Amino acid sequence: MLNVMTVDVEDYFHASAFADSVSPADWTTLQSRVVRNTDRLLEIFDHAGVRATFFVLGWVAEQFPDLISRIAQAGHELASHSYDHGLVYHKTPEVFRADLRRAAAAIESAAGVKVEGFRAPTFSITERSLWALDTLISEGYTFDSSIYPIRHDRYGIPAWPRHVHRVGCASGSLWELPGSTIRHLGINVPMGGGGYFRLLPYQWTRYAIRRLNKKEQRPAVFYIHPWEIDPEQPRIRTGVVSTFRHYSNLDQTEQRLLRLLKDFRFCTVSDLLAETGKARKPATFYPQAERNSENWSAPPPNTEEQRAGPMADSLLPLPRHAPSKCPSDM
Repeated sequence: MLNVMTVDVEDYFHASAFADSVSPADWTTLQSRVVRNTDRLLEIFDHAGVRATFFVLGWVAEQFPDLISRIAQAGHELASHSYDHGLVYHKTPEVFRADLRRAAAAIESAAGVKVEGFRAPTFSITERSLWALDTLISEGYTFDSSIYPIRHDRYGIPAWPRHVHRVGCASGSLWELPGSTIRHLGINVPMGGGGYFRLLPYQWTRYAIRRLNKKEQRPAVFYIHPWEIDPEQPRIRTGVVSTFRHYSNLDQTEQRLLRLLKDFRFCTVSDLLAETGKARKPATFYPQAERNSENWSAPPPNTEEQRAGPMADSLLPLPRHAPSKCPSDM
């Protein structure tokens, strides 16, 4: 089964762990390592014969347009990771729209391709920022990968559909590719990459993807950052928890990635969606309509998902009526 390989193209100092330690005004004064690290990922993917989707920070595209051009020339897909790595739930809809446009302009100028996909920094489309989906649709985006259906101190919508599906809003609909999870003891357990890939043993990731592929017959959506294969990156002082999350096992990530690419097959977001559309006509999940319905409840674990079969789109039923608008900022 094909899984999705994605890269969030940002420098080490862009990580949300350092938002209180490093000001955007200081970014150009810091040693940048995003080019060397991303080039190394390009080498790894080329050797493995893998094409990935690169969610690029607009700031990086402005500073290093040649890097973005190389990614496209290597046959990978380009998408947006916002311009300034600001959390969506800290933005107003107007600021978010302006950020989307600035990021897309930088990426498209660097590579000459249209940007149609988005991933929010730190999966920051949550219950209080679901309005962002409507903005994405109105701006012409066709897919998003910003929602993680887990409980976390900074992000997550635990009751959100776990697998690839379509989301409908007033402006239309788009594909949503949630962060990957498996069900364990009645909860969604993350296994989609990033810190979960570094902090937990490789055997966990391998087990979880195999279970997702074989038992649930679903693809995994994996993500990695270029700085995660760079144990020599400069250290930035921050809190104990953030330090642990950011710096743990950086010296092991590249070797783990090489193993992952041998153990599983990967493709771009668009390649997966093309296969999904062939396999089944997608149903559409309307968040507000479901939440306004008297019968709405959290998705039932291990019932509809398991019965739906491969490449099913949404584990929730269609609402009787389309919503007049997407949920407003809560």
